[in-house]
Amino acid sequence: MSDDIAAPEYDPPEGYVALDWRRGFPRQIGPLYRRVQNGVATMGFRVEPNHANGMQNAHGGMLMSFADMAWGQVVSIETSSYWVTVRLTCDFLSSAHMGEWVEGGAELLSREADLFVVRGKVWTGERTLMSGTGVFKPIQRRDPRPGERAFKG
Repeated sequence: MSDDIAAPEYDPPEGYVALDWRRGFPRQIGPLYRRVQNGVATMGFRVEPNHANGMQNAHGGMLMSFADMAWGQVVSIETSSYWVTVRLTCDFLSSAHMGEWVEGGAELLSREADLFVVRGKVWTGERTLMSGTGVFKPIQRRDPRPGERAFKG
């Protein structure tokens, strides 16, 4: 049996690019997508069977994992660094149904020392699925990627 993830049978919304994660946990919950417009980054995914709970909605663990990555990418945009999550606080407000496109993003509230505090949201269309806050810490600089402040290209 292969653990390869099949290519999606749909096109994501305009501007979203598939993240090329070939190993680790993010590869297991993909495919995930990213869009950076005017310095604002969002991530997205379509709810597929591998994301679902028994009611055929996105599993809460999937939504929290997605929020962690979507909200923490503020650190990537600001510093071109790998980062870790210090704290993630989430309020579940609604469910995401099979086939829906889910998006997430965050805004930087404060940056003190090596800690970034963000306020984030996960939504589908006009419906907010989750809101919350996160504290993230950069741990290692890396080469800048497109859309990051330090990117030259």
